[in-house]
Amino acid sequence: MTNFELTYRRFSEDSILVEWPPEITKSIVYDVLSFKNMILNYNIKGIIQINNAYNSILVIYDFAIDKINDEISTLKSLYDTRVCINRPTFKLWRIPVCYDEEFGLDLDVVSKQNKLSKSEVVRLHYEPIYTIFFIGFLPGFLYLGGLDKRLHFPRRSKPRIRLKKGAVAIGGGQTGIYPNVSPGGWHIIGNSPIEFFKSANENPCFAQAGDQVQFVPIPNSEYKVLVEQIKNGTYQLESEVFDG
Repeated sequence: MTNFELTYRRFSEDSILVEWPPEITKSIVYDVLSFKNMILNYNIKGIIQINNAYNSILVIYDFAIDKINDEISTLKSLYDTRVCINRPTFKLWRIPVCYDEEFGLDLDVVSKQNKLSKSEVVRLHYEPIYTIFFIGFLPGFLYLGGLDKRLHFPRRSKPRIRLKKGAVAIGGGQTGIYPNVSPGGWHIIGNSPIEFFKSANENPCFAQAGDQVQFVPIPNSEYKVLVEQIKNGTYQLESEVFDG
């Protein structure tokens, strides 16, 4: 278990920001989520919400914090004296992706600039198991860590105005999926027919930070079949549970 050097500071009159080292790593992400889970289980009076990002949590209270040092001391003590990390349960999601040129708008660019064949780009993209570092930008947009360094690629100098829903993309050292039609500046290499955000559901996004993702390459013919299955509600996304 690693104890990171955290910083604690007032963020607003009713919130405290806790920050880890300014890095995006798997160990920090799981420590962030573990500490968030510990605070929730500890039932500290007045805390009504905790929001997490790559390397921080925002602790929100239901009152204006007068004695900020007392509240920070409580949080520090909880983190510093813990014996083990009480991590929540996570899931590994297997997400189908079609890498056909119909969907891989930037496959050729990524291939040439990184000096790889298109098939190598595809293979290097679907082979890793990724960790969901953060969900943001758009509701249901999964920021995934674990991209092979050979696929790291700068964002487009000029973002596209309209991307197809389900576009699978590379941006810098991360990969992700656009959950809805939207603008976007990442390079597109495929598409997934999965619904990543359903506002009517109790949990609109099926995944959470800390979950893992494994891409499963599918041909265009199977992609079309899945689109119909998803429309009529007969498709079930594959997953398995693991401890973080």
